[in-house]
Formats: sequence, structure tokens, C-alpha cells
Amino acid sequence: MDPLFAIRMPPVIESVMLGEHHALVIDDFLQNPVMMKEIAARSQFSAYPGVSERKGYPGLRAKAPEAYSSELTGLLEQIIKANFDVPVELGIRKSVCMFSLVTTPPNELGPLQCTPHFDASTPHHMAVLLYLCDQQHGGTGFYRHNATGFQQITAENREHYLDTYYEEINAKRPLQRYFDDSNDQFTFLGMIPAKFNRLVVYRGSLLHSACINPAISINANPDSGRLTVNTFYDF
Repeated sequence: MDPLFAIRMPPVIESVMLGEHHALVIDDFLQNPVMMKEIAARSQFSAYPGVSERKGYPGLRAKAPEAYSSELTGLLEQIIKANFDVPVELGIRKSVCMFSLVTTPPNELGPLQCTPHFDASTPHHMAVLLYLCDQQHGGTGFYRHNATGFQQITAENREHYLDTYYEEINAKRPLQRYFDDSNDQFTFLGMIPAKFNRLVVYRGSLLHSACINPAISINANPDSGRLTVNTFYDF
């Protein structure tokens, strides 16, 4: 165990319902979250792949410490399996843990960045988000697609959803803004607010969006911007 990235034990896990699905929230996650912000401040950030094409995460990223990744995975594997019906015999695969900062102004967003999205349609793909910023920076919103009624995109409904989704945005381009509330295309189901040192775990197949406060969150400074640590798991 690396004391610099120690997790506060035992974690107090809250389950939050969002439509027909749930997410996990663990507050006061790290014993020393200020250290993570200090590391981020010394890190070399670069643009997310796809930013120049106005796709994907609208900002910058930098690799988070391997020791944090190891501590996180050691705790979460069993928590995820127990809370999201993942078969215990499945092995775990994970992405690199990345510091992330929102830096793209609303008027530079592409159409796909202006609506809710899903990360993957595989059954056990999980998104894990550690907030290193406070509630002024919004949170993570969850949605239902009105035309199909889908909240979760699976291998079975993915093609139908994408056909409908692209037909809609080609017929009527979404407003050039960070998505948050309901509109004709999506119904807002709820938001998990940002909170410093809050960890959030949810299925990557759920339609979701970062709720952004453009007045303060379009900011490349890790100390004052919308700093998060993003990680993905699959089983």
C-alpha cells in the first residue's frame, strides 16, 4: 500500500437510483486528496484524441499515478462485482487512469459533444470518476432517449439507438452547448453533483453527460478547473 494514495477505510458506499439503474457514490474517498491535486498541477496535459475533430472528451488529460490506479483497482474489483451483478469468475481489464480538465468553449463543441453519450455497449463496462473539484463545477447527468425509451445502450439495441440518434441530429443539429437538462430528444433522470474527493461508479452503457458550468469550468488550471480522474473497467 502506498500511503500517498491510501483510500479511507472502510469506504462508505451509497447507491443512487437514476431511472431504472443505479450508481455508487463514495465520499471522502482518498485520505490525502490534496496530494492528487498537487500531482496534477505538476503534470503535463495534452489534448484528448478527437478534440481537433470536435469529438470525445472536450479537454485535456494527463496520466495519473500508477500507485493510485493500483489502490483503486484493489478496492473496486469486488465492490463492482458485488453491486453490478458481474460474475465473480470474470477477470478485470482497465484503462489508464487519467487526470482530465474541460477546456473547450461551448461555441467550439461538435454535435456529438452537445448531447448525452454512452462509453460502451458491453454488459460489464464500468466508468469510475474521482472528482478533484467542488460542486461549482456541475456533476454527471443521466438521461433517457425519448424516441426509443432507452437509458442503457446494449449490444442488442445499439444499432437501433444509433440509427435513430443520428437521424435526429442530422435533421436538427443540437444547440451548441454543454448538455444538462431535458430537451425534445432526451429526458433528464438525475445528476450526481461534483464534490471534492467524491468517487462515482456507474455503467458506461448508460446515457450520460458531464454537466458543465461554462462560467468557471472551461479552465486548464488543475487548481481551479474541473479536475477529475477518469478510469474505465471491463470484465
